[in-house]
Amino acid sequence: ASRQRRSSKTERKVGVVSYLRVSTDEQSQSGAGLGAQRYAIKAECERRGLPVVAELSDEGHSGAKADRLALIEALDLLDRGEASVLMVAKLDRLTRSVAQAYEIMDRSRRAGWAVVALDLGVDTTTPAGEMMAGVASVFAQFERRLISQRTKDALAIKRADGVQLGRPRTVDPST
Repeated sequence: ASRQRRSSKTERKVGVVSYLRVSTDEQSQSGAGLGAQRYAIKAECERRGLPVVAELSDEGHSGAKADRLALIEALDLLDRGEASVLMVAKLDRLTRSVAQAYEIMDRSRRAGWAVVALDLGVDTTTPAGEMMAGVASVFAQFERRLISQRTKDALAIKRADGVQLGRPRTVDPST
């Protein structure tokens, strides 16, 4: 008897979760930044013949933080199969962290949905888009290595200057 192989990926609806973000309250109040993002995403969805399932925005929030409520909701919608694509007008609207961008792209690959960032050609539905995601991961690793090296170099200079690093001793070393 042959066994049928079941996919672990969720049955998914075809459509786009549009994610918008502006950093400041002033940008949020003017609406210009959100409007430009909305227009770019809408035009691309029309070009591809994809419906916008949900439009979510984080207004007045830094792209460096991962705990943005609309972003969390967008990712949950995609993981539940409510849409097939997370689309942003610019990658920096999704995140300002290369490492976080790679984590989101990796999550999308594992769960079976795609990421499209219109400004950089990141479209994980295509081989070139997957390559761009891979390039982003290389830069994430490079960035982490640079930070580590800078920290090591700074600590070495402190030690050479006689600065005691770490927590002060609480036990007398002579006992």
